[in-house]
Amino acid sequence: MRVILQRVSEARVEVNNAIVGEIGQGLLLLVGVEEVDTQEDIDWLCRKICNMRIFGDENGNMNLSVKDVQGGVLVVSQFTLHASTKKGNRPSFIKAAKQDFAEKMYEGFKVSIAKELGKPIECGKFGADMKVSLLNDGPVTISIDSKNKE
Repeated sequence: MRVILQRVSEARVEVNNAIVGEIGQGLLLLVGVEEVDTQEDIDWLCRKICNMRIFGDENGNMNLSVKDVQGGVLVVSQFTLHASTKKGNRPSFIKAAKQDFAEKMYEGFKVSIAKELGKPIECGKFGADMKVSLLNDGPVTISIDSKNKE
């Protein structure tokens, strides 16, 4: 499972010109699922993300987590995170999970991140053509892969 984490001042997702998810300060999470992902991947990512110290403290140092700042979390599914660009100029998405499995894992991720955060989250709509807007804060953008724990 791959997640692109972006620290934001605000973010929102629209589907058919209607806002379906919106947060102020917090994290925008773009989530990609592959067939080999498990609940253990979800659990590890949710713990890591909710406790990652990437928000500024009173001295401006990145010492606070999204929990510490009581920030929001906006989760958006993004199968293109598993694009392979090794050959040619057209990406291959063969590593991305099939729709049924991906949706099940995405829903599980949303439940787990809300539980770890201790409050409800906002989200996009799985499989929809979404328009994502954000004001990246920092900018701080981090890529996390549960199969490559660096």
